[in-house]
Amino acid sequence: MTFPSLPPGSIDPPGAPGIEPRWTSSDKSAVGTAVGPASPVWFTASHGILNEIYAPRLDMACVRDFGFIVTGDGYFSEEKRDADHRVQAIEDGVPAFRLINTARDGRYRITKTILTDPEREVVLQEVRFEALIGGLSDYQLHALVAPHLVNGGADNTAWCSDFKGRPMLFAEGSGRALAVAASVPWLARSAGYVGFSDGWQTLSRGEGLKEEYRCAVSGNVALSGTLDLQAGQGRILVAIGFGAQPEEAAFRAVLSLEQGIEPALRYYQSGWREWQAGLLALDEPHDPNQLNRYRVSTSVLASHRDDASGAIIASLSIPWGFNKSDDDLGGYHLVWTRDLVETAGGLLAAGAKADARSVLDYLSAIQEADGHWVQNAWLDGRPYWNGIQMDETAFPVLLYDMLLRAGVIGLSETGRYVAMIEAAAAYIVTNGPATQQDRWEEDAGYSPFTLAVEIAGLLAAADAMEAAGRLPQAQYLREVADGWNERIEEWTYASDTKLSRRLGIDGYYVRIATAAEDVSSLGRDFIPIRNRDDGEAVLEADLLISPDALALVRFGLRAADDPRILGTIAAIDAELRRDLPTGSYWYRYNDDGYGERVGGAPFAGRGVGRLWPLLTGERAHYELAAGRRDEAQRLLAALEASASDGGLLPEQIWDSDDVPERELFLGRPSGSAMPLVWAHAEHIKLLRSIRDGVVFDMPPQTFARYVAAKPGRPPFAWRLNAKRTRMAAGRKLRIELPEQALVHWSTDGWATVVDSHTHDTGFGTYVCDLPTERLGPGTILFTIFWTNTQRWEDADFKIDVV
Repeated sequence: MTFPSLPPGSIDPPGAPGIEPRWTSSDKSAVGTAVGPASPVWFTASHGILNEIYAPRLDMACVRDFGFIVTGDGYFSEEKRDADHRVQAIEDGVPAFRLINTARDGRYRITKTILTDPEREVVLQEVRFEALIGGLSDYQLHALVAPHLVNGGADNTAWCSDFKGRPMLFAEGSGRALAVAASVPWLARSAGYVGFSDGWQTLSRGEGLKEEYRCAVSGNVALSGTLDLQAGQGRILVAIGFGAQPEEAAFRAVLSLEQGIEPALRYYQSGWREWQAGLLALDEPHDPNQLNRYRVSTSVLASHRDDASGAIIASLSIPWGFNKSDDDLGGYHLVWTRDLVETAGGLLAAGAKADARSVLDYLSAIQEADGHWVQNAWLDGRPYWNGIQMDETAFPVLLYDMLLRAGVIGLSETGRYVAMIEAAAAYIVTNGPATQQDRWEEDAGYSPFTLAVEIAGLLAAADAMEAAGRLPQAQYLREVADGWNERIEEWTYASDTKLSRRLGIDGYYVRIATAAEDVSSLGRDFIPIRNRDDGEAVLEADLLISPDALALVRFGLRAADDPRILGTIAAIDAELRRDLPTGSYWYRYNDDGYGERVGGAPFAGRGVGRLWPLLTGERAHYELAAGRRDEAQRLLAALEASASDGGLLPEQIWDSDDVPERELFLGRPSGSAMPLVWAHAEHIKLLRSIRDGVVFDMPPQTFARYVAAKPGRPPFAWRLNAKRTRMAAGRKLRIELPEQALVHWSTDGWATVVDSHTHDTGFGTYVCDLPTERLGPGTILFTIFWTNTQRWEDADFKIDVV
């Protein structure tokens, strides 16, 4: 757009380019959007005002915040800081909200109804201003808007101009634009640089808005406008529209204003009512004047969903955003495959089958060529971070299996997903079972959680291969799964440690163990502890505890009453459990550093880990698997008690003495992400599991194979990256290699030799099974001839049969 010529007397606002931009609080009280793709805009609210607004995609934050300032004769009050806030849902399951801000000095009340226009890219605020002392004429109401187009507060341009004779506020940056229009006249408008010449600065100094500040170019900018309270008798409709061009944004805002809020609200409500009506009735008994927690969770899941693609982001928030600048582009408004599949499971548990199916189709579209999914990504599949988390490659296979068992995918449709499953299984087989990053995205090695998901995923993939008539491939995947399952204790179970002796237990599963070949015992295995406030540290693996081990029960690999699991529960509770007045909660692991710093300062790469309500939900699922339904119910209540006043579940809750100046209170949401969509999915799954009396998302294959029965002993697998040197007698020896080869082997010290060829498994490995089952104690010697390159491996390998 060519900026309009500025009227005489206009001057450049001082202070360019403004202070370093920051985002805003992740302590959301409300999130919402309309149902359907016609309104690609999402809003959040906190502290009584709109803050991040996302448009036209869930991963594009375009506004930092949008609030109001009230002034009068010698009076200045900002509703965000100087008022008490309440949030009310307009209706159960409909994420349109009434924000009620009452000035602490008793002089005014601002009530706002907030929703998106279901037909266009516009957020609507119906504002009602009440003078509680004096009359309307004693006050002026000023709108303040902080554009951050797109995902950045720098290099935005803001200006005041007209569209078809209508005065508006405009901003653009990174190829997107916004326009703010109102149903009443603007008495004054200005644009300035944040921290120097923005409206907050001039109003707080008693100078009013500087109308000569008409345009602020390429900086951290803000727009301000004084609304005519008298014209609307205290009632004003404000529309903020978005578009590729300023004119497009303005046009959309005008259409929404002319339509009015009542038709928009009716259409908005009807869309959400129709969607909610298709869900299962998992509602808990509750006071009609209180929140329906189930409907809050379902609307949170759907409000984080991109209708056009099926993608779902982790959260419409940036953890500790008020302390984050433009170098944190992604925040949590990205797609994490693990969170996405967990969320799809929540949708399926609620009965939103089509929405859960669309997640699988989205995952199929963004799968990498080698079969894995990236650590996290923008909506279009572009990687943000590039770490490899093996559970994120197995989870989509489990989602397919869940949808198939639920009848969402018919047998005639399974063929369209075979290539996706085959590629994922191949990646797991060739790169697992150790992971580059655990589910907390921090450490490499053998993680009980990741192992559980990988093994369950391989069994689900085997079923898919069998259904496709590929029986040898199915058998191979099951044998790999059996071999890995057999070694879980070898990799991750610690016994006779300082902690186990103190607790009087045999041992427990650790959080993670290094996969390095030269580590011969967990006791000499040191794990880095990330994000520590006192600097990087390490801890012996056999002293590092996490609730992650409960995944062995959740995914059906171990019985809930397995003595090793019971010992692990004792260790988890001794080290990680906190009982608060609202219930029981757990830390991710001992010495975690991801959370506010000591004293409550925001996390900035260093901190102290806080309590995760999500883990309370996971523990409740364990208790249900153990047959303790009443305890699962108690933990459900604790999970719900951690929510905000608006019913949103946080990533973490504060675990120390209250720090009122930082808004940190014992058992209440901390400054991390809120809402955490995964936590809401866990809430829904827990409601479904308690209703059904079984863990909703436990894979039946693993439970049937490893708990209800015991499989035969799988082949003893040897790999170049796992050169095992001791094998029990009576086992078949399997040599697994990354390419075609000949295995040259002997059982009598090379006196006699056998040559055996590998065969292609179809999953990126070539295996050779040596008929060693009848061997007694002795030694197997072998070397490898690579047939593609016609060369010998420059080493002999030895396995002792004992």
